[in-house]
Amino acid sequence: MANNLITLLFLLCNLTAALADSNVSCYRIEPGTIAGIISADLLLTLIIVVVTYRCASLRREKIDKADKVYMNVRANVKNLK
Repeated sequence: MANNLITLLFLLCNLTAALADSNVSCYRIEPGTIAGIISADLLLTLIIVVVTYRCASLRREKIDKADKVYMNVRANVKNLK
């Protein structure tokens, strides 16, 4: 039993050494793919920033309009506690 285990470990070590000598990489990513991923990431980030800014601007305008005084009564009554 121990002899079989030693033989198996020896074969696995030789296999990893043989695979390490290979010049082909399974994890190679083409430059065009990387450029596409970076471009898509930048575009998505830009869209998120624009949408967030637009929503914040609309909310700010809504609050500003509500803070105006109409006929001596505030349109937006806040808790003064």
